[in-house]
Amino acid sequence: MSELDSSSQKVNQWIDDHHDEIVGFLQELIRIPSVTPWFQPAAEESREADVQTVIGKRMQALGAEVKRWEPNAQELAEYEGRPGYYADHLFEGRPNQAAVLKGSGEGRSMLLTGHVDVVPAGSGWTVEPFSGDRKDGVIYGRGTVDMKGGIAAMVMAVEAVVKAGYRLKGDVTVGTVVDEEAGGMGTLDFVDKGYRADACILTEPTNMKLAPLCRGILWGKLTIPGRSGHIELPQGDWREGGAVDAVALARVFMDHFDRLNADWRVRKVHPYLPIPCQLYIAQVNAGEYPTAFANKVELVFDAQYLPREKDEMGLGGKVKAEIEEFINQVAMTEPWLREHPPVLEWLIDADCGETPVEHPFVQSVLNDMELSGLPRTIEGACAHTDIGWFETLGIPSVVIGAGNPRLAHQNDEHISEEDLIKLTKLISNVLIHWCEIQ
Repeated sequence: MSELDSSSQKVNQWIDDHHDEIVGFLQELIRIPSVTPWFQPAAEESREADVQTVIGKRMQALGAEVKRWEPNAQELAEYEGRPGYYADHLFEGRPNQAAVLKGSGEGRSMLLTGHVDVVPAGSGWTVEPFSGDRKDGVIYGRGTVDMKGGIAAMVMAVEAVVKAGYRLKGDVTVGTVVDEEAGGMGTLDFVDKGYRADACILTEPTNMKLAPLCRGILWGKLTIPGRSGHIELPQGDWREGGAVDAVALARVFMDHFDRLNADWRVRKVHPYLPIPCQLYIAQVNAGEYPTAFANKVELVFDAQYLPREKDEMGLGGKVKAEIEEFINQVAMTEPWLREHPPVLEWLIDADCGETPVEHPFVQSVLNDMELSGLPRTIEGACAHTDIGWFETLGIPSVVIGAGNPRLAHQNDEHISEEDLIKLTKLISNVLIHWCEIQ
């Protein structure tokens, strides 16, 4: 491994000297319960704006120009049918924010971005979920890995460069958005406002592996009709008014989905992804009474797709069509369903993106990982991230962040202080070498 240059050494030393301050900044962010309103009662207030205030003040103190605004679905109506657009999403009190630190000129620009919304705490915690507890070198709380740890690292990396006495040549934008946990409309609005850069880093958790791609995600709800009837009595043929057990029909679909997944395990793979794309049932909603056959069953599922499968709108239309045809074929095997077809409703289509590993920016980040003492490990993000729009606009983009992504949305979500500091140092090194110092 090559040695760090003197500027990186000096910045890294500042980070080491301010370890507790970096941890404290993350704790401050965690203690603000910025739960996305789509997953909590309407009476509960989302505090995404309070998180933006804390970030904005810190960036303003470094000399950044900070702008905040609330997205507006009506103003984004031209994007209907494109990634991230949802006509019914509301943003009162939920601002996006861009903090731009101007460089001295003639340097490449950088966008550091992430989302400030988190999912609800849920149950089963052994610590208070919004306390930011610090125990034995570990910080606990909702959003530590997804993704306030990444936001804290990006902000403190910029601060480390400035406080160590350096000015970058290229501009750095810290873009923090809302609504990622509900489909990504915050990022759509952010790019609509014209924010661009020569490269982008999104600090979602990756266990410090470099992800130059993420998968697209489809949520669907398949409603399978039946006909209720007394479960304890003989029913006879459905053509003569007998009951039809929707649960039994749901089992038929689930068995066929297993067959679909076996095919996808061969076809829908990527050299930088550890698992293939699959269609998984996440929710089964059925039945009205213990004494009646189910009148219908709802199967809510999650299916993934690869960047190479995107349609002309940048979404998963091709994979949707594939799933729809498969469901129609299964329905044709059942006489009842031929006359009473199931109904498929698409709930979410979250886009994806990929930057080639050979791209100079990806190689630059890999070099900085090596300089920072990290292995040059490439592994794509299996879940959705917000890099799709940036990649679509021609901005080379990668995802890299501290913490185990499997801890996202779990109780006792946590991140180690060691990983937080490693990420802060890595981002500062990328800024020094990509944007260059004056």
